[in-house]
Amino acid sequence: MKAVKAYIRTAKVEEVVHALEKAGVCDVTVIDVMAVGSNVDPNEAKYSIELMQRYSRVAKLEIVCKEDNIHTIIEILRNSAFTGQPGDGIVYVTPVEMAVKIRTGAIGEEGL
Repeated sequence: MKAVKAYIRTAKVEEVVHALEKAGVCDVTVIDVMAVGSNVDPNEAKYSIELMQRYSRVAKLEIVCKEDNIHTIIEILRNSAFTGQPGDGIVYVTPVEMAVKIRTGAIGEEGL
């Protein structure tokens, strides 16, 4: 199993989630976060007195999937989140050691 964390523009969330659902990926967590870095979109940047740096509101998508599905999910994320401008986002993929469904106790891929 793999965990996918994608940081994308908030304006692209609906399009990305729709594309994932169309491909059969229905278990997506969307979290509103703040990003600080050199690739922050200057049109969306704000200045924080506390941080003394630029920050921008972005969406973090989290997906846990079977290893067989990872390349399909990455391509969907790349294609649907793409604008061609700096700050389009980034995708991280990490291994998942275990998943346990709380209601049923299913373990591993059965828990997905």
